[in-house]
Amino acid sequence: MTIAIRPARPDDLPLIGQFIHDLADYEKLAHEVRFDPELLGQHLFGPHPKAEVVIGEIDGEAQGFALFFHNFSTFEGKPGIYLEDLFVRPAARGSGLGKALLAHLAALALERGCARFEWWVLDWNEPAIGFYRKLGARPMDEWTVMRLDGAALAQLAAEAATVSG
Repeated sequence: MTIAIRPARPDDLPLIGQFIHDLADYEKLAHEVRFDPELLGQHLFGPHPKAEVVIGEIDGEAQGFALFFHNFSTFEGKPGIYLEDLFVRPAARGSGLGKALLAHLAALALERGCARFEWWVLDWNEPAIGFYRKLGARPMDEWTVMRLDGAALAQLAAEAATVSG
């Protein structure tokens, strides 16, 4: 068995879309998936990419992916890598591909001078939490994730018009 990690190419876009849908199904969030494939392609492969993807292959067959982007730590004064999505097809779990994808991103973080490599995991996903802990990852229990989207995002953005500049 040969595991390989490679950067995604524009012709991988249908595969990336399928991995996103498969991940959403696993996370019981299929109803949340609403990306436009063309727009996703622009954000991943356009002139100013917003995120990157690596594809994990076993014996030349794509079996998983990781989608990530850079964030920044003001305390460290350095960038970090934020893993948005990691997915390995069920038949390939236990093969070492998930660990290989994470190890690839950890090496990339160090190569790029990053201080951190971080991600979120659903609190019910005990298999993933256990896997991440075995790799040395630690939960950041003292932090609460906050989000603005939809109408709340639009409402706060409308406040920008009232700020004098």
